[in-house]
Amino acid sequence: MGNITVYTKNDCVQCKMTKRFLKEHHINYEEKNINSDPDAITYLKSLGFKSVPVVFPKDENPIVGFRPEQLKGLVK
Repeated sequence: MGNITVYTKNDCVQCKMTKRFLKEHHINYEEKNINSDPDAITYLKSLGFKSVPVVFPKDENPIVGFRPEQLKGLVK
């Protein structure tokens, strides 16, 4: 697994686009789907997030939504 965690949900276009971007740029990540993991949604809500995707890069600020310009910063 990578040092990036991506919180997603089913039938989410922005989630699919975010995951596609990460895969196309060979960025490893761990996915946590809030539809199948109740702890994941509890965690996001505790941090004040109300929508997905939320990308948590290690030691960096979270990226909310599909933000290609911000995701490019994860490419090494």
